[in-house]
Amino acid sequence: MTTWELFTVLVAGVGAGAINAVVGSGTLITFPTLVAFGVPPVSATISNAIGLVAGGVSGTWGYRRELAGQWPQLRWQIPSSFAGAILGCWLLLHLPDTVFEAIVPVLLIAALLLVVLQPRIQVWLGRRIAVPGHHSISLTVPRIVVLMTVTFAIGVYGGYFTAAQGILLIAALGIIVPDDMQRMNAAKNLLSLVVNVVAAVTYTMVAFDRVNWTAAGLIAAGSLVGGVVGARYGRRLSPAALRGVIVVVGLIGLWRLFTA
Repeated sequence: MTTWELFTVLVAGVGAGAINAVVGSGTLITFPTLVAFGVPPVSATISNAIGLVAGGVSGTWGYRRELAGQWPQLRWQIPSSFAGAILGCWLLLHLPDTVFEAIVPVLLIAALLLVVLQPRIQVWLGRRIAVPGHHSISLTVPRIVVLMTVTFAIGVYGGYFTAAQGILLIAALGIIVPDDMQRMNAAKNLLSLVVNVVAAVTYTMVAFDRVNWTAAGLIAAGSLVGGVVGARYGRRLSPAALRGVIVVVGLIGLWRLFTA
């Protein structure tokens, strides 16, 4: 990659880290950027997953206060995300590259639609959240089973592709264990981090030669800064502007996938 392309990847990492901390779907910034610069789709996914771990750490740390009191549900969700991520990584590494290249445009379009529909999802979730006593959701056995099953499924998706898994997690939490939006965002950050760490460790161990380490390093450096900025100032940014950037970059990535 040229110097300009390397700088663009770094900036994309900053944007992805900030967006992941606030709303999720930062992969829709970095993945299309890598693909647009000629990185093969599977390699781009692997490198992106490794690079975004740093941003996940800083974003999760920034929302650590909102995690207080969520252990009763997270103790079930963390193992589910872990197991799902392992299966997702296995699918990415064992299915032919042609399968990923065929399905990734569909996943990318679906993720972009989720980004566009996110305001409606948030409004709908907001109506479900009762402000008085919203922390007192009863974790019955059926609710725990549903929570673990859905979290596992999202973990599989996250281990395979990662884009917009945060939006899926917030939607699932809002349906199964509705809570304050910032608290759900904190849980989303932690669970997404679990998936990305599993993916990063797996790919480093068994697919070292498929990682674009330059891109992964730049995304890591950028997302680390972006995660801090997003956790501290992200609530002040215009959600419409963030969604606009994601959609534009995602469409460029789609164009690159179809014309490569």
